[in-house]
Amino acid sequence: MKSICVFAGSSFGKHPEYDLYAKKLGKELGNNGYTLVYGGSNTGLMGSLANSVLESGGEVIGVMPKGLFKGEIVHNKLTKLIEVESMHERKAKMSELADGYIALPGGLGTFEELFEVLCWAQIGIHDKPIGVLNVNGYYDPLLRLVEYSIEEQFSKASNRDLIQSSAEPQALLQMLKSYKPKGGDQKWNLTEK
Repeated sequence: MKSICVFAGSSFGKHPEYDLYAKKLGKELGNNGYTLVYGGSNTGLMGSLANSVLESGGEVIGVMPKGLFKGEIVHNKLTKLIEVESMHERKAKMSELADGYIALPGGLGTFEELFEVLCWAQIGIHDKPIGVLNVNGYYDPLLRLVEYSIEEQFSKASNRDLIQSSAEPQALLQMLKSYKPKGGDQKWNLTEK
């Protein structure tokens, strides 16, 4: 695993620990030679994470749709910035560049990105590890929701294995590194047209 795509909020959130742990994760990524792939913004947890990776000597690749340049402030010190036409292209490009995924605390956009890669893993589009940095128990309600969907028989019990969770960046990275995919429900051949 050489590159990790991180989904994160473009704001700092209510608790200072969110920013602190975004920086801790960035330091771990940079110090351990991982390339960060992320949305390219200089704001909120996204910006703190990118700055921390860069300060630790790591590489950072940002992927940003041209139309968002007005709403999100593009980080101007990235190793590489890739401009795409749409949010769909952004997510596809980030996924193409990543060997694994981590979600920091964030809002609806972060949830959507996390659930998309979880769904892709479930149906076998990829077998990359997926983790949540569960700072201050932020992802406890989401993890309970997944459990509830299993109890209510909308999800398979094997789906819980798709999400690795830890409150500590170093532990989460180790979990992702040692992740062994069990295979999705179905395999898709994305190269066929």
